[in-house]
Amino acid sequence: MAAASTPAIKALTSAGIAHRVHSYAHDPRAASYGEEAVDALGTALGVRPEQIFKTLVIELSTGALAVAVLPVPAKLALKAAAAALGAPKAAMADKTKAERTTGYVLGGVSPLGQRKTLPTVLDESALGWDRVLCSAGRRGLEIELAPADLVRASGAVTAAITG
Repeated sequence: MAAASTPAIKALTSAGIAHRVHSYAHDPRAASYGEEAVDALGTALGVRPEQIFKTLVIELSTGALAVAVLPVPAKLALKAAAAALGAPKAAMADKTKAERTTGYVLGGVSPLGQRKTLPTVLDESALGWDRVLCSAGRRGLEIELAPADLVRASGAVTAAITG
C-alpha cells in the first residue's frame, strides 16, 4: 500500500530503516487514540496490544520537553521516565506546546521525525518483541518496525517507565 508520507516515514526511509506503514480509518470521536489503533490493527496484524506503543510528550522539571514511548495498555510512571532522562520529576506537557514543538497533533505524535527532536525514553518492554508499532505522525497511521531500529532512529534510551 502506498501510504501518505509524514516526517516520521521520511526519517525512516532516509535512514534506510526497514519498516511497514499501516493505516486505519480514524474516528474523530475516539476516546483513546491508542486503543483505537489496538482495536483497528491488533487482530488484523496478529500483534498483541502491548506491541502497539503510544507516544506521550512530557515536560521535565528542568523545563525541557521530552517523549515517553510505552505500550498502549500501560500507564506512564512519570517519575521513572524523568529519571531515565536525567531529571527529578516530570508532568504531562501542555497540548499546545507539545504540538508546536513536535509538529504533530496529539493522537498523531510520533517518536520519529519531530520538528524539534526531543529526548526520548522507550519502555524496555519493547525489546522483548520482534516488532512494535508506533505512530507514523498522523492519526490513523502506524509504523511497524524492529524495536532496535526504533531506538536507533529516535535516539531513545530504554528504561522501565510503566507503573
